[in-house]
Amino acid sequence: MLLLTIILLSSSGSGTSKYFDYASAQESNDEDDEEEGPIINDPNLKTEVVVNGLELPTGMAFLGPNDILVLEKNKGTVQRIIDGKILPEPLLDVNVANKSERGLLGIAVSKHENGPTYVFLYYTEAKVEGSDVCPKIGEPCTGDIPLGNRLYRYELVNNKLINPKLLLDLPTTPGPSHDGGVVKIGPDNNVYVVVGDLNYIKNQSAYTVAQNDVNGRAADGRGGVLRVTQDGGVVGGVGILGNEDPLNKYYGYGIRNSFGIGFDPVTGNLWETENGGAADEVNLVEPGFNGGWKQFMGMISDQIDKGFDPNTGFVNFGGNGKYSDPKFQWNSSISKGSMRINPAPTAITFLNSDKLGEQYENDMFVGSVRQGRIFNFDLNDDRTELDLDSPLDDKMADNADESEDVTFANGFGTITDVEVGPDDGYLYVVSLDHGAIYKVLPASDVEEEEEEDSDED
Repeated sequence: MLLLTIILLSSSGSGTSKYFDYASAQESNDEDDEEEGPIINDPNLKTEVVVNGLELPTGMAFLGPNDILVLEKNKGTVQRIIDGKILPEPLLDVNVANKSERGLLGIAVSKHENGPTYVFLYYTEAKVEGSDVCPKIGEPCTGDIPLGNRLYRYELVNNKLINPKLLLDLPTTPGPSHDGGVVKIGPDNNVYVVVGDLNYIKNQSAYTVAQNDVNGRAADGRGGVLRVTQDGGVVGGVGILGNEDPLNKYYGYGIRNSFGIGFDPVTGNLWETENGGAADEVNLVEPGFNGGWKQFMGMISDQIDKGFDPNTGFVNFGGNGKYSDPKFQWNSSISKGSMRINPAPTAITFLNSDKLGEQYENDMFVGSVRQGRIFNFDLNDDRTELDLDSPLDDKMADNADESEDVTFANGFGTITDVEVGPDDGYLYVVSLDHGAIYKVLPASDVEEEEEEDSDED
C-alpha cells in the first residue's frame, strides 16, 4: 500500500500547517471534498462553533460544563477554553516531535472526589520541539530521534499541569506515522491508549509478535490497545496475553493504525476504529482481541479463500489472544487517478444522551478524514453488533454511495475527536484543519439562543 503525504497548507483562517500523512494511505484533495462548513443531514439539528483559532487541535476533554481542555498537536500546548474563550496562557507546553502523525495526540481527565484532578497526556516527547526531519517519503527520518511516545499523568492545580508521572515509555521508530495516541478512562477507571505499528517505512524487521509476526521479536508496546492503572501499573497484577513487560499491559493487539477508541455507556465494551488502506474498520475490542494485522485488514473469509491458515498465520499467545472480524468495514473504492479511497475513520464515541432526539440515544458516532464525515450506527439488542440494513447488512460498504444511509454529517474537515458534553448532552466535534471545536445541537436550541441574544441587545 503506497503512502502518500497529504499536505495541509498554512492559512490564516485555520492556522493549519504541514501535517498529515493520510491515515488510510489515501489521497484527499478532490474538489468534491471542499465544503463551506458542516452540514447535518437531520434538518432538526444544527452546528455551532464553540471556539476557533486553534492550531491543529487533536483532542479534547471536559473539565466541566463549558470548560474544555484541548490539545494543539505541533505546538505541544494544552489550552483551556471556558465559555468559548481560550485562556491567555496554556496550562502546559511540552517539547514534541511533530513530523507526520507525531505530536501531542491524546488526552483524558479523571477527577477524584476530595482528591486530585488527573490529566493524562500521550505525546511524542523530544529534546527540541519539531526536531525530527523526514525529507522523503519512505526514507528514514534524520535529526534528533524523539525521546519516546509517552503517556504521562499530570495534576491540574491553579490552571497549570504539574507533577508529571511517566506511565508508559513507547517506541517512536521505525517511522513517524501510525503513532495512535488516543487516551480514554474506562468504566473500570483504568487508562486505555491505542498505539499503531509505527511502520511508516514498511520495515519488515520492525514487526513484533504483537503485529502477528510469528517469527517477530518481543512485543514493545506498538500495535495494540494498552491498559494501565492510573498509577501506571498492571491492572490486577496479571497480564492478559502474558506477564512480561510491556506485554502484560496489552488489552488487544494486531492493530495497524487507529485514531479512535471509545466505551459503550450501556455495556462498558470498548470499540475501536482502524485505518487499513484496503479496508477501514470498526472493531469491538474484548480482552485479548487480535485485529489481524499485519496479516491482513478486513474480514478473514477473503483471506482464507486465498489460502491463509489462521492456525499458523496468527500469534495467539498460548491461546490468550483471539482474532475477531471487524463489525463493519469500508472497502477501498477507486476514484480519480486510480487512487484507493476510504473515509479514514478517526474518533468514535457513544451519545449517552437523548438531547439530539431519542433516536440517537446511545448510538455510535464515528468521525473521519475524508469529507469530514460523521457516521451514525445503531447497535443490536445485546450491543455486540451494528444494526445494519441493506446494502450494509453484509457489514461492508463497497463504495461511498453505500455509506450514505449511515452518514450523519459532513464538511467538518479532518475530524480528530468527537465527545459528548457532560452537562448539555450535545455532540462536540474537533476539526484539525478548521482549527475549531463545533457542537451539534437541536435547531430549536439554536433559535432560543439567538432570541436570548437579541433580547440582551
